[in-house]
Amino acid sequence: MAGALLTAALAGPLSAPAHSAPAAPYAPSALVMTTGHGEKAATTAPERAVTVNCAYAPSGTHPNPRQACADLDRVNGDLDRLATLRRNETGQFCTKEYRPIVVTVQGVWRGTRVNYEHTFANPCIKETQGASAFAF
Repeated sequence: MAGALLTAALAGPLSAPAHSAPAAPYAPSALVMTTGHGEKAATTAPERAVTVNCAYAPSGTHPNPRQACADLDRVNGDLDRLATLRRNETGQFCTKEYRPIVVTVQGVWRGTRVNYEHTFANPCIKETQGASAFAF
């Protein structure tokens, strides 16, 4: 009996997990972005998909993850505000043709779930209003 108590005392508490993960110093920020020609994501086949990870060092398959993360930081992850970034920075004009392109973003931004969809009238408007985050 004394041997069992001694073994239990040396082994430590039984309730501690054998392999607990350390707390992350940064809130997770990983997004999957898609584009496709059409008005709604539900009826449009994705033509392009990229990933952006902004947690510690910008990374992912996005052509410019560093700038995409910087743009997302500037608007604190508010994807609707991305349009105001570029509209104020470029003098590019787009035609008024209607060739809809839908952008979706799913994932996590600073620990908060993101499920975003926006339809732009044409690809030029997506490029000029979506800042670098939507330039893929």
